[in-house]
Amino acid sequence: MSEPTALSLIPPLVVLVLAIWLRRPILSLIIGAVTGFLLLDPSQVLNNFAKVSLQVMTDETIGWLILVCGGFGALIALLVRTGGALAFGRNALKFAKGPKSSLLMTFILGIVIFIDDYLNALTVGETMKRVTDKFKVSREMLAYVVDSTAAPVCVLVPLSTWAVFFGGLLVDNGVAAEGQGIAVYMQAIPYMLYAWLAVAMVLLVVLGIVPAIGPMKTAQLRAVQGKPAHAQVDFDQVQTSDEYAVKAIEEEFKNADSQGQLHNFLVPICLLVAFTVYFDIDVWKGLLATLVITIPYYALQRLMPLSEMMDQMIDGFKSMLPAISTVIAAFVFKDVCDQLLLPQYVIESLSPFMTPKLLPAVVFLSMAILAFATGSSWGIFAVTIPIVMPLAQSVGADIPLVIGALLSASSFGSQACFYSDSTVLAAQGSGCNLVSHAVTQLPYALIAAVLAFIGFIVIA
Repeated sequence: MSEPTALSLIPPLVVLVLAIWLRRPILSLIIGAVTGFLLLDPSQVLNNFAKVSLQVMTDETIGWLILVCGGFGALIALLVRTGGALAFGRNALKFAKGPKSSLLMTFILGIVIFIDDYLNALTVGETMKRVTDKFKVSREMLAYVVDSTAAPVCVLVPLSTWAVFFGGLLVDNGVAAEGQGIAVYMQAIPYMLYAWLAVAMVLLVVLGIVPAIGPMKTAQLRAVQGKPAHAQVDFDQVQTSDEYAVKAIEEEFKNADSQGQLHNFLVPICLLVAFTVYFDIDVWKGLLATLVITIPYYALQRLMPLSEMMDQMIDGFKSMLPAISTVIAAFVFKDVCDQLLLPQYVIESLSPFMTPKLLPAVVFLSMAILAFATGSSWGIFAVTIPIVMPLAQSVGADIPLVIGALLSASSFGSQACFYSDSTVLAAQGSGCNLVSHAVTQLPYALIAAVLAFIGFIVIA
């Protein structure tokens, strides 16, 4: 197209509508891309789709994302299968002496297991539910603490699957230079207000400074009276945006070694942190070095045959395919939007009405609503970053602050949406009814979201 027109809005609208309706971000992105190719040249849709998809697959950022996301999946699979993750939780139980200390230990576990929100939600929930039951803490309260220290903590730590995913998007959209995605991501961490407030809110609730309110108060009273929790739902019937990854991590936990040792969790995690820092925050080099030591470390203990270890790593890699597929589809969609001159149209249309001070709060509010509606904390942002970031640059907004607003909205959607992956896993790991968990935690999530919205206005 020679000049920006309103037609460029059609593909993103198609994606958003389909994402809300189908809750299938990958399918929505592909259909949106095809819609864009039809607008560009209906007679060359197949040729253009084939050409662009091949260009995307040869992109260095895509290759890096595939390797790093898959590497994280492989490492997580080993941590779970050897029982190291569960052993870490079991050893932490020694410090739980009452209702408050058991919830505080749940909170600390959620912070320590920062590598991935799926691993976090299932490990902490499975570990702590018997202890909190002993002290008559409701399953709803446990699920809230687990969920609120899953995605928010992973957002705040630059050595997590979240940082890898969003760092790659920042590079691809020209916000960060090649190899600097994580570094730019780290600059935005102080401004990820919702994540900070969500974690702080959990601590205040655990310490009793913020009381149980609304449905949570009812659930807590029921637990104190010794009444049974609401019946669980069949999680196989719950439609999330990423069923394959959810089922994969569940299967890993079912096959985990119940007699695993603590050092089999601590050693790889410490190696990952140390190597990544040593290699100047190069997560891929850090992962490679960690796996090079972890595999023989497990082999010398004869925890499992080397062939089984490789199978576990391959299964772990496959569990990351939904995330990898999402970003590949998003890169194809972005290329189509660039050809349609979508960023230029949005900038020309909104720049006269948008100020640098207003943009971060508007971005947080709009993206939080979309993430909550779609249940897609990653897919929806792969679509919107190519639009939001050029607009932010054109109006002179603070880029780290805008990135912080985007990531804040993402963590809110992951935590608050009733059918998001981390909400489902937090409820399942804690043995809590899904709807009951979602309803009881929503007031706390909304309080943190309102404070974050105000914070973005004040800081800007």
